[in-house]
Amino acid sequence: MAELDKWLATIRISWSRQLAYKLNFLLLVIGPTLVFFFVKYNLWRSIFALEGVTTIQGYDLKAMLHYQIWGMIVGFLAQGFQNMNLAEDIRLGRISSYLVYPFGFWQFHTAGFIAFQALQTLVAFVTLAILRGTGMLDAWNWFGLLQGVGFSLLMGFFWYQVSFVLGLAAFWLEETWVLRVMFVTIAQFMSGAILPLEIYPGWLVRILQWTPFPYLTYVPVKIFMGTWEGSILQGLGTVSVWLVLVGGLSYAVWRRGLRLYTAAGM
Repeated sequence: MAELDKWLATIRISWSRQLAYKLNFLLLVIGPTLVFFFVKYNLWRSIFALEGVTTIQGYDLKAMLHYQIWGMIVGFLAQGFQNMNLAEDIRLGRISSYLVYPFGFWQFHTAGFIAFQALQTLVAFVTLAILRGTGMLDAWNWFGLLQGVGFSLLMGFFWYQVSFVLGLAAFWLEETWVLRVMFVTIAQFMSGAILPLEIYPGWLVRILQWTPFPYLTYVPVKIFMGTWEGSILQGLGTVSVWLVLVGGLSYAVWRRGLRLYTAAGM
């Protein structure tokens, strides 16, 4: 019970910290996703208009725009967390506190991630209501919506675990933002966030199926759209395996990093 109280208190504090500077939250967290969405939305409208085509790999203009809309929702739910404070905690020696306090480093940042995900889920549902109210999105299947939200939140946890491992690189590197930018860029291209995977060469899609990338955007978007033909249980199993692998890697990197860590003068 005491452990649960620590988690709840940390989540409440993290929620308040996220909303303490609302303009900062809007510009740094929501703003990039919205800007990226409007760029893709207008780009695909222009491509269909200039090329005079009606379908591209089975997508007509309406289906492609809906793909981009659901991609934005998945971006809110699964790929919004940046975890920039983690590397800073290591570089500035603030992790010394976590080594003696009764609430660990991973627990503290995971509680912050849960608070962030709660905010992002709220933002996603408000965005959905606006899009539905303005007629940009058709009525959805509620069961498919719940499946998509659940799958996206699971991928959000996977995204957090990967960010955690990248942040731990601060034990060896002065700056880790380069690693984060590289991962985000690769994930955008390989996950289907920019182009649906049907447009990619078949051999590349077959390789990607063994990686977690399609599950970051393409699969949850197709679940939301009700056009996913694969097994959701198989997808959950694949993602779970990757979560275990990344979780094991983060534990090994954390233990290795602690052996190098010194806190002279702290």
